[in-house]
Amino acid sequence: MIRPVPIDPLRRRLVAGFACLGASAALLPCCPPRARAAGTLDLALVEIADGVFAVQGVNELMAPENRGTIANLGVVVGSEAVAVIDSGGSLVEGRALLAAIKGVTQKPIRYLIDTHMHPDHIFGNAAFRTTGATLVGHKNLPRALEARAAFYLQSYREQLGEELMRGIEIIPPTLLVEDRMDLDLGGRVIELRAWKAAHTDNDLTVFDRRTKTLFTGDLVFLQHLPTLDGSLLGWMRQMDELAAIDAAAIVPGHGPAPSPWPQALAAERRYFEVLSADLRKAIKDGVPLAEAVQTAGLSERANWALFDDYNGRNATAAYAELEWE
Repeated sequence: MIRPVPIDPLRRRLVAGFACLGASAALLPCCPPRARAAGTLDLALVEIADGVFAVQGVNELMAPENRGTIANLGVVVGSEAVAVIDSGGSLVEGRALLAAIKGVTQKPIRYLIDTHMHPDHIFGNAAFRTTGATLVGHKNLPRALEARAAFYLQSYREQLGEELMRGIEIIPPTLLVEDRMDLDLGGRVIELRAWKAAHTDNDLTVFDRRTKTLFTGDLVFLQHLPTLDGSLLGWMRQMDELAAIDAAAIVPGHGPAPSPWPQALAAERRYFEVLSADLRKAIKDGVPLAEAVQTAGLSERANWALFDDYNGRNATAAYAELEWE
């Protein structure tokens, strides 16, 4: 997820400590996170498959009220060690996630995996410094973070406020994924895969082979409008390849966790097809960008949360790309 530059802002259902009553907590909506006081947060993990846990974000813009808790996070526990997938949108959330992990396992955290560069997924990283975890990311992630670090730290200070930004660091990964990489957690192997430019140019997925659970990062959005910070054409081209992964269920970057696979891709694919078709027609008809972005994708408005916050930005980026087809 991204914080759009000035004209647009950013974006969670949190799985909270007091789980909902009823059948499987992995499938039911749960209560929102409880803020005990300024700078604190109660956060719990829901086991969605054997040894696989998730926290689901709310479909909102990052704000002091939600502590930046808008992205889905994950934890995979092996017989020897733990892997964490994304750390959240604030140091407060990162610390709450770390505390929640300690509540379900005493095994050491061996890896912290960043699925991509956006602040709602990485601003909690500094909370894991004391764990000794190796920070893992796409081969392009260090360059992307270096290019945007100053902007992220400044712009989110305005959005989240000084208190929530205190202690946040942009930390580059030390273990880079060029294409694919297996990480052994002890009797449990997770497969990391680096993708070509799509949501960003540094998207990484995580696949737990034992339970066939796929953490897609922001390559998949459900309910929350997808946000484009890479390549629309690249994203669309890779959708069939993504859908071909033999997953039983996914944890998307935003939206219900878990979600069925590959059905979870349908809404996103439809939105991109509508957006690209509208823009191609506008370009062919000589409609200038400023006009085209006002109507492109508009028929999808009722299907998505935060449509008005992001569609204009998506259309602007896609128009520029499609002009050069």
